Amino acid sequence: MTETIVLVHGAFHGGWCWDRILPGLADAGLTAVAVDLPGHGVGDPGPVADLVTDADHVRSVLDGIDGPVVLVGHSYGGAVITEAAHGRGDVAHLVYLAAVVPDVGEGIGGASAEIDPGAASMTITEAFVPSADGLTVRVADHAVREIFYHDCSDADVAFAAERLSEQSTASFAQTLSGAAWRGIPSTYVLCTDDRTVPVPVQMANAARTGATVELPTSHSPFFSAPDRLVEVLADVARAT
Repeated sequence: MTETIVLVHGAFHGGWCWDRILPGLADAGLTAVAVDLPGHGVGDPGPVADLVTDADHVRSVLDGIDGPVVLVGHSYGGAVITEAAHGRGDVAHLVYLAAVVPDVGEGIGGASAEIDPGAASMTITEAFVPSADGLTVRVADHAVREIFYHDCSDADVAFAAERLSEQSTASFAQTLSGAAWRGIPSTYVLCTDDRTVPVPVQMANAARTGATVELPTSHSPFFSAPDRLVEVLADVARAT
């Protein structure tokens, strides 16, 4: 039976971030589903949800799919898939794309690592702009390219900037009650030019998975290297 690849986006993003790789996955004979977490889809006015609700939403998507799943989480989405897949028998493999890989009791920090504070000109938290009520944050307009897309085309940056959503502060604070990677085979895709999740942090998280594949990209290989990302996901699906 052919696996379905379920793609879970990271913070501030939506299912739209996978648009560039969906045709390639289809050409490879793979069925893929791009999830919109609550409040993050194009035309979805919100509200944005917390980590627990996001995981529940992914579970509901999985419930509607027949057959085994390769569950992919980008960035914050790594925490979502870790919680959502815990205890399920239908998820055959987890893929963490420049993602956090939290354990039980941890939040989106995942595995920690010592990092050089001068390695990047800006960290993502410095780019956060909180809402008046403090319930959400967004990424400052001037920081969008540097943080997420420094190796992406102008067209892709403009496409993304028009669609980025706010993210709930609660989603950054909650901790996990389950860690699916402890019972499900997993692969980490490490982006070696990432300015969002520093490479040492990715390496610490990758150590919790069964295999690591490196891509020489920013945090957003679905824009800057879609063909290579398709190859990686297709290889995982075929080997599962």
